[in-house]
Order: sequence, then structure tokens, then C-alpha cells
Amino acid sequence: MALTANMIFVNLPVRDLKQSRAFFEAVGFAFNDQYSDDTAACLVISEQIFAMLLTHEKYASFSTKEICDTARSGEVILALTAESRAQVDEIVDKVRQAGGKPAKEPLDYGFMYSWSFEDVDGHQWEVFFMDPNAAQQG
Repeated sequence: MALTANMIFVNLPVRDLKQSRAFFEAVGFAFNDQYSDDTAACLVISEQIFAMLLTHEKYASFSTKEICDTARSGEVILALTAESRAQVDEIVDKVRQAGGKPAKEPLDYGFMYSWSFEDVDGHQWEVFFMDPNAAQQG
């Protein structure tokens, strides 16, 4: 029997919870304060997808592993869909204005356009648009 998950909560350690929350709010994300406090902030990605931004101390209470130094090592790339190529560019522009930075140049595959960025804690995100009509023709 396959596991069927109804929701996903990605847990990310952050150095400064207030700064991280302000960054994601500036990019356009909302937070669920019901699951937030001074050690955690529940970033709403969709109705079923959330990222728990956790202070290092809170994160350490869930794991015995050392927290990744995101300036030197990659841990994961969190990929999110966008509604259009223009929205991809708009999101990365907001990321820059909020203190994040592009992780690399945008990639254009014709049917898919993506751009990776780092948040203020160095976690790598990717926002992409995939044209379903062009993908079906390939």
C-alpha cells in the first residue's frame, strides 16, 4: 500500500526568524499564525503545502544532525510553480528587493522557464513555469 500524504510541511532552519519572515512576506507569501510563535513561522505555499521556518534551536530539537551551512553546501532545492514566465521574473525581482539573490541565471527550455534563488538563509528555491501545451508537443 502506498503512503498518501494530504499535506507537506518542509522544515527549514533559519538564523533570524523575524528577518526570514519579513523576507517571505516581501516576496508575497502569507503565514499561518495558528502554527507560528517566537521559535517557528508557518509559511503558506498552498492549501496543502507549508514551510516551517524554525530557529536553529527549535530545528535542533527535531534532528540530531548538524544544521547545513548553506553558504557552502546544498541541502535541497524547493521548486514551486508559477502561472507565467512573467511571474517567474516578478518573483525573483521581489526576492532581490527583499534581500535574497539569484542562485544562477534563468534557464529557458522553451516549454519550461525557471529561475533559482537563495532566501536570506541560503536555502535554494526554484520558481518555474511550464507551458503544458508546449510540453505535450515535445
